[in-house]
Amino acid sequence: MKLTTQDWRRLSVPLIALLLALVFAVLIVSFAQAYRDETSQRLQQQQSQLMQARARLQSSGQERENIIRYLPVYQRLINQGFIGEERRIEWVDALRNIHQQERMFGIKYSIGAQELFKPVFISHLGPFSLYRSIMKLELPLLHEGDLLVLLDSLKRQQATPFLVRECTIKRTGTVSATILTPVVTAECELDWLTLHESTLGATP
Repeated sequence: MKLTTQDWRRLSVPLIALLLALVFAVLIVSFAQAYRDETSQRLQQQQSQLMQARARLQSSGQERENIIRYLPVYQRLINQGFIGEERRIEWVDALRNIHQQERMFGIKYSIGAQELFKPVFISHLGPFSLYRSIMKLELPLLHEGDLLVLLDSLKRQQATPFLVRECTIKRTGTVSATILTPVVTAECELDWLTLHESTLGATP
């Protein structure tokens, strides 16, 4: 069957309507697809935000428990002088008290500048940095046991921790049966330790 020009004129309106309907259908499908993709993306973002909020809530709860648990210990370390500024005057006073109590012959001391300390036996200190100040001691002794008495007494009187780096003992005289006189001289180096909070930018 062959369509005439008149037939094409009659079919033009329906064909145009069909074409417009197809275009409209394609637009509707494309819009629906874009809307679905956008909705899916928003849902994923909301789920991610929800998971992050839950993680922050759980973390804050754990931090609160840690604060409640460790705050008394932290405060005690501050009071003892292990965390915060050095207490050199207290170290020297302790030496003087021991010198008087144990009736030693004399103590010479010097304290060097504070420096960052990274011992191999401590791998991680969290938000803290460890510092040390080296104290050099020189003292005449009646016998070697007096050195142990000094170190033990210093440990009992001082809550601030220290490490004995080294000690050398030299004989300088002979024992007298009539006069108390030193016969050995001890030279020691001690590391006085303190912690500083790194997050606060503390400096020695």
